[in-house]
Amino acid sequence: MTSTLRRRPAQRRSVERVERMLDECASLLDEVGYEALTTKEVARRAGVPIGTFYQFFPDKQGLVRALALRNLEAFVGRVTERIARTADLGHWTDLVELAIDEFVVMKRTTPGFAVVDFGEVLMGPGGPVLAGTDRTLDAALENNVIVADRLRALTVDLLDAPAGEGLDRALLVAVEATDAVLKLAFRMDPDGDPTMIAECKQLVRRYLADHLP
Repeated sequence: MTSTLRRRPAQRRSVERVERMLDECASLLDEVGYEALTTKEVARRAGVPIGTFYQFFPDKQGLVRALALRNLEAFVGRVTERIARTADLGHWTDLVELAIDEFVVMKRTTPGFAVVDFGEVLMGPGGPVLAGTDRTLDAALENNVIVADRLRALTVDLLDAPAGEGLDRALLVAVEATDAVLKLAFRMDPDGDPTMIAECKQLVRRYLADHLP
């Protein structure tokens, strides 16, 4: 469970309630968007008293932050699982392909992910971004810094790449570039323009070629 909760659920019933609230938050983001999302409606649809909602979440922003963290954990988990299943993953370019593909699949299929993926709140497919949501995951760090750090751990473990400031910077630039191009892809097509997705993969592969073995 995420560390953004006011109180960590200890019992199975409490864990299930928190998960239901996050699920209903995701569904409502797709249905009505962030601005029309209310804590009262999330609690009603999750079948919990509003007082129970505030036991675990301080407000709507805290709820969305917890959802974004759950999305990030799910993404890292999916990428890790794909790596484990892919016997011929022999080069870092395969990891680029795999990670972008998993993000696109989540964008298309995961409830609420089109509005809130890893922190930013999007006002429409591909943006614009709601002001002030660039540090949803951590008050001190931008969202993409945290995403890049999680991907760095996978990269170092998988490729035995030399950790250091150079790799950290390169992965952050790659994440920022991927974020920008994929936003464009989903502005052009609600399902993600295939040509732009392919261009994104090519851009990241070419850039990282100077920084990875």
